[in-house]
Amino acid sequence: MTHSPDIAAPAPEAIEEASFLRDTLRAFRKNRMAMVGLIFVTVLVLAAAFAPWISPHDPYRVALDEQLLPSSTTYWLGTDNFGRDVLTRILYGARVSLVVGIVPSLISLSIGTVLGILSGYLGGKTDFAIMRLADMMIAFPSLLLAMVVMYTLGANLLNIFLALALVGWASVARVVRSQTLALREKEFIEAARANGTKRGVIMFRHIFPNVIPTLIVLFSLSIPEAIMWESSLSFLGVGVQPPGASWGLLVAKGKEYMFQAPAVAIAPGIAILLTVLAFNFIGDGLRDALDPSMKD
Repeated sequence: MTHSPDIAAPAPEAIEEASFLRDTLRAFRKNRMAMVGLIFVTVLVLAAAFAPWISPHDPYRVALDEQLLPSSTTYWLGTDNFGRDVLTRILYGARVSLVVGIVPSLISLSIGTVLGILSGYLGGKTDFAIMRLADMMIAFPSLLLAMVVMYTLGANLLNIFLALALVGWASVARVVRSQTLALREKEFIEAARANGTKRGVIMFRHIFPNVIPTLIVLFSLSIPEAIMWESSLSFLGVGVQPPGASWGLLVAKGKEYMFQAPAVAIAPGIAILLTVLAFNFIGDGLRDALDPSMKD
């Protein structure tokens, strides 16, 4: 008689983690506005990724004999003052907005997380130095600081990343620090210290995983903020430069023709509004799904 090999039972931690993920996804799906936001962002990402195949027009082609044309079957949202298709420019501008929303958010999240954990766990002079630096960054007007960086280093996409990351890390650090202060008094952290576990291991193997849910929410909410900052910088002339396609730049250039061709300025403005709302809905849904007090 043959015996089937023993199958190891899943670890309790794996079962608990799978259950948490399943409950979180279920709670997120129940939030209708969050699902609407997720669908909109998914469609936007696909439209931006496949823009060359979706639109038959060149976003940089100048046709002065087709300036400020109204909406038609050829140009759904009309053309701008250089005869370029407005819808095509918006689709290509979505690429800039999404990249600028995600990359600086990741950078500021990484910097803020590391400094927040160090500040909260080490305390003392380290905590004082990091928090005073964060206070200075928060007290300084964010848009003005970003403009100073752009004027100093030059208006290009890489410097936009740097400027937005610089103004965004401080608020992340404060949130992560507050969570670290609460976690370092927990029994499992006390047990790790009693066992002689190194501080670096405690901070980034025991504390860091417990702040990930908060970081997910912060990341989803920082993306629309970064999109707004980039649009503001481009609108003021220190962000993406012509002939680049940026929603803020499109609004800035189109405002001169509001009465002749309102879609040139209004359409990219609506794109900014809907994208920011969609990401905020997703962030709110994630916050509610990851917060145990919000679950049934």
